[in-house]
Amino acid sequence: MTVSLLRGGCQLLSSPLAQIKMPKTRLSSKALPPSEPNPDFESSSGVSVPGVRVFVRKKRAKKAVQVSVNELKAESLDHKLGGLPDIEDFAYGTGNRSSQLTGTSITSVNVSSAESKAAPPIRSKAEPPSNWEKVLEGIRKMRLSEDAPVDTMGCEKAGTSLPPKERRFAVLASSLLSSQTKDNVTHGAIQRLLQNDLLTPDAIDNTDEATIKSLIYPVGFYPKKACNLKKIANICLTKYDGDIPSTLEELLLLPGIGPKMAHLVMNVGWENVQGICVDTHVHRICNRLGWVSRRGTKQKTSSPEETRESLQLWLPKEEWVPINPLLVGFGQTVCTPLRPRCGICTVSDLCPSAFKETPSPSSKAKKSDRNKKR
Repeated sequence: MTVSLLRGGCQLLSSPLAQIKMPKTRLSSKALPPSEPNPDFESSSGVSVPGVRVFVRKKRAKKAVQVSVNELKAESLDHKLGGLPDIEDFAYGTGNRSSQLTGTSITSVNVSSAESKAAPPIRSKAEPPSNWEKVLEGIRKMRLSEDAPVDTMGCEKAGTSLPPKERRFAVLASSLLSSQTKDNVTHGAIQRLLQNDLLTPDAIDNTDEATIKSLIYPVGFYPKKACNLKKIANICLTKYDGDIPSTLEELLLLPGIGPKMAHLVMNVGWENVQGICVDTHVHRICNRLGWVSRRGTKQKTSSPEETRESLQLWLPKEEWVPINPLLVGFGQTVCTPLRPRCGICTVSDLCPSAFKETPSPSSKAKKSDRNKKR
């Protein structure tokens, strides 16, 4: 049988009926019973075509997609909560920070801002670098010969004459203001707050933000820090009876407080050592000395938090507190960010980075051109 399609339907051109062959498709077929006529395939003579197969599309079963709680939690950890990044993020040059709260664990299913500041799991102990004790002793001797700003104006010195409770708040406030700010500027801001009796949670909570801005200026990001300082003061009053949080997790929940600040406050304010306070000076110097490396590689660490994690794997715990002011002062006087003074450094022979950070030839040429124009 041959079937020709016309506007009026199908027309039979020959009398022998043959089974219609269809191309292979993904469609399933279902034969109609011969006894039941198919109105859609009827010849001009009114004779139904038997054995015509009707093709039906199979419905695909929907695959259920399951997302585990851990996957959601891991994804949320990659994004800092609360919109804008903390002030401390600008110092690190990162939008997200990963760090481990040493000696603590967070098991809540709800992702808090403290968890968003947390880091990879603690690793096992590592072998210390060679000659590290000799290098550390050499740095100590160099620090004795020259005072650094951190020795008299660092966050550790804030509120030393105040009672313990008030001093803890002074250390917390000083840590908040210190990010992206030199020690002498932070010290001046703390002194102005102290002179105006505004270095307690109650006093700051009752003072307008504009006044606080004027007193802490010119610390870096002073408008944001003034806002955070008032928020912290209110939290200390409502949740901690005018004191500051006593755990690392709770400190990290405070606005503007990052891991470096939280560890410093725990070490100094509560005398509870849970980790090393690593700022940009400690981060830079430890990498220059080859004391730290990224996990599973020999590459330099990319952030202070990676440096802290790597350094804590081998540095004895009794050195965790003194290492910060020691290396900060060394970074302020000798191992400076730009043009380190390797010529006067007594441990340069043990430093793999000694005399390597020098101006490039192009920068020297530009400087020479500028001098000629003058």
